Amino acid sequence: MAKEPDELPIMTGAQALVASLERSGVDVAFGIPGGAILPAYDPLFDSSIRHILVRHEQGAGHAAEGYAMATGRVGVCIATSGPGATNLVTPIADAYMDSVPIVAITGQVNSAFIGTDAFQEADIRGITMPITKHNFLVKRTEDIPETIKAAFHIAATGRPGPVLVDIAKDALASSAPFDWNDEIVMPGYKPTSQPHNRQVKQAARLVAASKRPVLYVGGGIVKAQAWKELTELVDLAGIPVVTTLMARGVVPDSHPLNMGMPGMHGTVAAVGALQRADLLIAVGTRFDDRVTGRLDSFAPDAQVIHCDVDPAEIGKNRPVDIPVVGDARAFLSALTEALRQEEPADWGPWRDYLAGLKERYPVGWGTPRDGRLSPQQVIRRIGELVGPDAIYVTGVGQHQMWAAHFLPFEKPAAWLTSGGAGTMGYCVPAAMGAKVGAPDKQVWGIDGDGCFQMTNQELVTCALNHIPIKIAIINNNVLGMVRQWQTLFYEERYSNTDLHSDQVPDFPKLAEAMGCVGLRASTPEEVDEVIEQAMAINDRPVVVEFVCYKDAMVWPMVAAGTSNDDIKIARDMAPEWEAEEL
Repeated sequence: MAKEPDELPIMTGAQALVASLERSGVDVAFGIPGGAILPAYDPLFDSSIRHILVRHEQGAGHAAEGYAMATGRVGVCIATSGPGATNLVTPIADAYMDSVPIVAITGQVNSAFIGTDAFQEADIRGITMPITKHNFLVKRTEDIPETIKAAFHIAATGRPGPVLVDIAKDALASSAPFDWNDEIVMPGYKPTSQPHNRQVKQAARLVAASKRPVLYVGGGIVKAQAWKELTELVDLAGIPVVTTLMARGVVPDSHPLNMGMPGMHGTVAAVGALQRADLLIAVGTRFDDRVTGRLDSFAPDAQVIHCDVDPAEIGKNRPVDIPVVGDARAFLSALTEALRQEEPADWGPWRDYLAGLKERYPVGWGTPRDGRLSPQQVIRRIGELVGPDAIYVTGVGQHQMWAAHFLPFEKPAAWLTSGGAGTMGYCVPAAMGAKVGAPDKQVWGIDGDGCFQMTNQELVTCALNHIPIKIAIINNNVLGMVRQWQTLFYEERYSNTDLHSDQVPDFPKLAEAMGCVGLRASTPEEVDEVIEQAMAINDRPVVVEFVCYKDAMVWPMVAAGTSNDDIKIARDMAPEWEAEEL
């Protein structure tokens, strides 16, 4: 029963904000104080919420993402107005593209000054409108509790995503009755979670009638925690599956029906499965251009069943034969039950064909010509020694693609990477957030020397806050993915891609200066030794530099704008399956 206004406690807006966060279940927040948000930091001092003072607001945002991915809960980051808020734009955009539930709280100038170009004013609500699931500008103290409650509900339900709450400084400083109840009244927001039974039955009939079906699954499986239901469907029906970059681990790589990752740098078996399929069962995925290649040539003979919790994704890029709006977990469970009533065609020849592709075209690497370490071998060895129970986080570039192929993907929800936005600098702060959310897990970051130099200052945050992450730097001295494109498409004209990371910085010394342990491996004989040293240190962050061959390339590869049929397994070599018929 709601209390009368005179029975409600009187709080400042800042106190109401902190109390609302506590009631929303927040146990940790990442942020930096500043003028407009400063009132909130006073009651935060006495709060049960652990605040982690980062070194840059971008680090706060990515740490909130890492926390959310590792825990399945909403991550929280806090910044002040103006540049503090705009520094959150990149992680907010990253969270939007990858459907990560975070709430970003920013201070704003006094409400009377909004629109006057006041000191440290930025229209962060307008700036982030295209990259948030929803955002709020709060000018009245009494609106703070209801806004925070709504923000967490929106971020966590339906298709998860970032929500921004921008609060004017005078709303934080003024006082009002604190009115909180657990009921959420949002009549205009009703995400559909339960798929329609008729569409599920139609999907089951179409699956049973197909001859070459493929489960094409994306990050929505992780968000819905639907890996158990997915594996049950794969095992029951015997349908081959491909897992996008964001879905690695939802089906173990050791499963014989897992064809691996599709797309621009996907396996031949996964790309071949999609291109030769007569039915795609797409769940929690958005037909991204990095998977489809040239869209008009993608899976040309396939009908499409597309299930997504976000109706805007269905039919956006590829026409759909059976659209299903709903939660991935509910859909997979319902489809499995519906298929028990059907008699599928014989998929044995199809499975044999794909198994043959998988056997003939494994992902591998060559021996470096200059005697330096092979980055692929280093990453595989990290995975072998650390094992599948760790959480792995990457930056973006070649090392990300190698990690997606060579790490041990046997467990779900243990892989954090920036997919849609492709954000360099994601690794270190996201690993920090993941370790805070899952302190009992080993957290290993696989980073590039380019990515690492963007956000490595958060290692200071880790050292001071006793967050013992491990960061492996794959140092090839260049912006590797850009250099690969320059090699293949720009006649080896290497314009501004040499980082000279073999000269400066000295990564182990830099790590030591930031309160971490710094290690280096330059020869194959040193690789196991430094990995085992890093694993034995659990009271401080550890940075391990691996000095690698700079001209190693990511294969397979489908060049941007070309058809998946043009996949190359090495320079000027196309796989035989292009000419094969089932």
